[in-house]
Amino acid sequence: MAEIIEQSKLALNPTDESEATGQSAKRVKLDFCSAQGDGSGSAFVSVLSDFETKTVLRDSAREKNIFIHGKIVDQDAIVILEKTPIRQDNLPEMFQDSRLKLEMKNDIYSTYQLQPPAHLNEIKTTVICPATEKHVKKYLRQETFLVEETGDDYRSITLPYISSQSFSVQWVYNILEKKAEADRIIFEDPDPNTGFVLLPDFKWDQKQLDDLYLIAIVHRRDIKSLRDLRSEHLPLLRNIRKKGEETIQKQYSVRPCKLRVYLHYQPSYYHLHVHFTSLDYEAPGCGVERAHLLSDVIQNLEADSEYYHGRSLSFPLRADDSLLLRFREAGRL
Repeated sequence: MAEIIEQSKLALNPTDESEATGQSAKRVKLDFCSAQGDGSGSAFVSVLSDFETKTVLRDSAREKNIFIHGKIVDQDAIVILEKTPIRQDNLPEMFQDSRLKLEMKNDIYSTYQLQPPAHLNEIKTTVICPATEKHVKKYLRQETFLVEETGDDYRSITLPYISSQSFSVQWVYNILEKKAEADRIIFEDPDPNTGFVLLPDFKWDQKQLDDLYLIAIVHRRDIKSLRDLRSEHLPLLRNIRKKGEETIQKQYSVRPCKLRVYLHYQPSYYHLHVHFTSLDYEAPGCGVERAHLLSDVIQNLEADSEYYHGRSLSFPLRADDSLLLRFREAGRL
């Protein structure tokens, strides 16, 4: 369970973009740091006090985030800093208690530097430690290429690659077995064939609905991705859509028509999961080159049980991705 701290979050098991890639890719442990209570139930964690910056992997002024590679106690680590959204219910306090410094005034126009109270100026912080080389490459800004994978390509190139890499999804099993993050699960259907757990993604701080982001993780362990889906899995997919939307409407008062519900291909980890995001949120990976709407997936399987067995699927790969090299070696790029 990630500790929610006053001005940061320590992500122990991010459910998508920070997947485990081997037994050694474990998230930072609290024995790296000392926690001190403030009497309010919060804990101040000093895990970043020993962080040594090596390089900035990428940053974005538009998205207000930065990805940094460094070391914590001689172990490679990645720190992700993201400015949290401004919440409407905080505006009265922000306007009343902030300090303004005038920068420029010209007729009716003026600009200021606003210094809000500290608790309204949070930075969401994700720490991955020890970070593997794959994690470092994952967050490094790189050129990307669009690959068109046929069904035969999947069986001759992608599937052998997946099998050879032995991607670890133990952290997913920990969630399903309630060994980790059990208190974050907002809904569970325990049926072994059609059941799933629904919990907030770590990219969502749960403080506003504009960037709502939840993940449904299926209990079945025999479905790696979209490619494995057949018509026999329609009850599972329909159940995820129906109960996921019902739970989100009941819990957050967000109607199904305000949700984007989709699967990734390629996925970030090879255990079937479905993304539920606010339609107002431009979530990472929600573009047409990677996201497949769950409603479309259901309709395609209703029309053809083998649709994803033979269908050509396109997806982006980064320049240093080993799978991209496999496609190049096979003369497919």
